[in-house]
Amino acid sequence: MQRTIHPPGHAPRIGHVHLKVADLDRALEFYMGVLGFELTQRFGSSAAFLSVGGYHHHIGLNTWESKNGPPPAAGTTGLYHFAILYPTRRALAQTLARVIHANVPLDGASDHGVSEAIYLRDPDQNGLELYWDREPAVWPRDELGNLAMYTRPLDLNRLLAESSD
Repeated sequence: MQRTIHPPGHAPRIGHVHLKVADLDRALEFYMGVLGFELTQRFGSSAAFLSVGGYHHHIGLNTWESKNGPPPAAGTTGLYHFAILYPTRRALAQTLARVIHANVPLDGASDHGVSEAIYLRDPDQNGLELYWDREPAVWPRDELGNLAMYTRPLDLNRLLAESSD
């Protein structure tokens, strides 16, 4: 039996992500300076909350258990990545231009049919997916109408060309 976590018409949303970081200032430089989030509140050198569009916070950062700590070891469980949904392809392109300018290495870039995504890591090696969604009317579907996502290489030069339009 399949269970649902919401009554019809009232879908839940993922509200925010809260990350343990080794150096709060370094994390703020990345999330604010490169990705463009805004500071909504800071608690000295131990925690900060970031947002876009006036929301109380989309990202929480803290050093409560992790100050000067190493990133999790490869091959261990934990966060694979969290995703930041951009409203348009151009907004994603502009962020990609800032990422490249800041010399942040990319882990990958993919066209999934429903979306285009770039993958990278923050300074604490947390995985991020930066993406935009195509309109549902153009999502790939199989002959029965089921969603048929795929993973193909994303042309970064073509995406970057939109950053200055």
